[in-house]
Amino acid sequence: MPQNNQIPFYREAPDLTLLDTAGRPVRLSSLWTEKPLLLAFTRHFGCTQCKEMLDELVAGRDRIQAAGLNMAVIMQGTPEATAEFAAQFAPGLLCLADPERVAYRAFGLERGNLFQTFLNPKVWKAVSKASQKGYKVEPPPPGQDAMQMSGTFIISTGGRLLLPYYYDHIADHPPLELLLKGVLSTGWDKPFQGPLGPGVDEN
Repeated sequence: MPQNNQIPFYREAPDLTLLDTAGRPVRLSSLWTEKPLLLAFTRHFGCTQCKEMLDELVAGRDRIQAAGLNMAVIMQGTPEATAEFAAQFAPGLLCLADPERVAYRAFGLERGNLFQTFLNPKVWKAVSKASQKGYKVEPPPPGQDAMQMSGTFIISTGGRLLLPYYYDHIADHPPLELLLKGVLSTGWDKPFQGPLGPGVDEN
């Protein structure tokens, strides 16, 4: 994946307004004002890895909230299509519609190459594993880009990227434990000045 558009660690996160599944505007910064935000991007609605990732986020929602994080998911569909997809694969999650992929571009999420999407052995291994859970490989709906890469970000209450996770390939979604534990097992709500790590005395 091209590196020049990716946002480095601790840079300011783009702040945009997207629509939720009811067509209401949601400003991204409103989601990270009080708590750090876990912001996940999906690829297209036929992506088996995206459905698997959403399943993990739904299953881990209580743990994510207990870790002090808000959570939102950005999808390529219209509000209506996103609502239908989210009801099946992301129940209970705040899902935002980005059919023009404005937020994808703002966060430096590019179109992948063939090795990142279709010709990677790790991808086909992941597809095979996902198929055992009942996820089928399906084409994207009209208007959604099968080559679009995804990513996961954790954004501080100050609007800075604490975790810019850009996928190496489409099956490279981060494990839940990485999202929960913060940097060196320090909570995401802790400032990044001074010593970091488990059991470190902050005084």
